[in-house]
Amino acid sequence: MIDHTGVAVSDFARSKRFYEAALAPIGYRLLMELPAAVTKSSDVAGFGEPPKPDFWIHGGTPNQPPMHVAFRVERRELVDAFYRAAMAAGGTDNGPPGLRPHYHPDYYGAFVRDPDGHNIEAVCHAPAPG
Repeated sequence: MIDHTGVAVSDFARSKRFYEAALAPIGYRLLMELPAAVTKSSDVAGFGEPPKPDFWIHGGTPNQPPMHVAFRVERRELVDAFYRAAMAAGGTDNGPPGLRPHYHPDYYGAFVRDPDGHNIEAVCHAPAPG
């Protein structure tokens, strides 16, 4: 089981604003922030559902190739809300909300590139309501 993950970002302040906005609809929020003076390397910010951050960004040279991080949500409308918020926050479309039946029949996801090109996804595996 993965405890936490993260990505390196070129502009820490810009990426922090992006992730605060993009992840808010799925219940993630900024839970911890530590300056480089404390970490002895770079500014870091941890996002998650309280009480523990499980997705981190840190200032530096962005990962190459860019990373793919998928956030699992319980309802398809949260995928849609994530996509709208991420696009409004400056993300780039990498696959609008919709079914991806090549993964499995109920795979409903949306993909957005963050400011550094990381492929950020929200995915719901539940069948359509009804």
